[in-house]
Amino acid sequence: MRRFLGSEAGAVLLWLVASLVAAAIISPWLYQAGKSFADWGAAHGLSGAAGSLGAACQRAPLGRFFKRSMLLAALLLLPLLFRRLRRLRQPGEPLLPPCTPMSQSRGACQALLGLGLAMAVVAGLGAMLHVLGVFTPYPVVPGAKRLLLQVVVPAAAVALVEEWLFRGLLLGLWLRVARPLTACLGSSLVFAFLHFLSSRPGAGIPEPGTALAGFRQLAEILLRFTEPRVVAADFLTLFTVGFILALARLRTGHLWLSVGMHCGWVIAFKTHNLSYMKVPAGPFSPWWIGESLRSGLLPLAALALTAALCHQVMQRVGYQATVNPE
Repeated sequence: MRRFLGSEAGAVLLWLVASLVAAAIISPWLYQAGKSFADWGAAHGLSGAAGSLGAACQRAPLGRFFKRSMLLAALLLLPLLFRRLRRLRQPGEPLLPPCTPMSQSRGACQALLGLGLAMAVVAGLGAMLHVLGVFTPYPVVPGAKRLLLQVVVPAAAVALVEEWLFRGLLLGLWLRVARPLTACLGSSLVFAFLHFLSSRPGAGIPEPGTALAGFRQLAEILLRFTEPRVVAADFLTLFTVGFILALARLRTGHLWLSVGMHCGWVIAFKTHNLSYMKVPAGPFSPWWIGESLRSGLLPLAALALTAALCHQVMQRVGYQATVNPE
């Protein structure tokens, strides 16, 4: 155990544990501040961005404040992690070489490649499951305006922001102090944790503003890891998404491909969720496909297929990897 904690993987694990504990301490205070701001904004008739923020704080449960607290704690503790990783790195061990310049046209081609392949693979999976009777269409088909406002625009925004944060900032900083594989694994774990941090269905936190409410929220989150199907269907899928996108950033040296794949996956998943509903007692068990197209072993296979296709296409056009992630 001591040997593991003295390794890069152990340093990452300790950082995650410390971030979770810090989030449990911070989140009730952040919850109280958010609710107070919402009440103050409603009393003073705030409008615009401040009014929207107040309304969002008013609606948000403790779990959402816990996610924000986790992200804040993880960022604040990053310098300690990086200092530890520098000490563990062997003297003279080479770091990731600098990125090679890339034209905007070539970058746009990579983004379109990732976007098209990600959408095609997930849409193909959805069509196959519809034919097999797993999903059935809603009576009303979403229109173009609804798809644009609720799917395309949010997907583009999420892809740009999250790729800049996780694969640009976090992974980029990590690559300065650790081996590429460690950096990819660590940033992917953070990505999966932040998207997985929610309570079990139906579980509520009494008195969410009290000092120990954050630890109750943390206990509910950790209890989800005792459910093997949830871990396999949800957490493993999220980790795979983060790892594939990290590899795309590592092998190309840029964010174009990862932004394209991320955006394509979100568009395909959201469009399917707006268009189809799960058939009760369908032909596949929840292990293979969950309540939506985003969870289960089949979506996991679709993600891996997207990555393999992108790799094959980029090899055929002569684009070689920037670095071997080992």
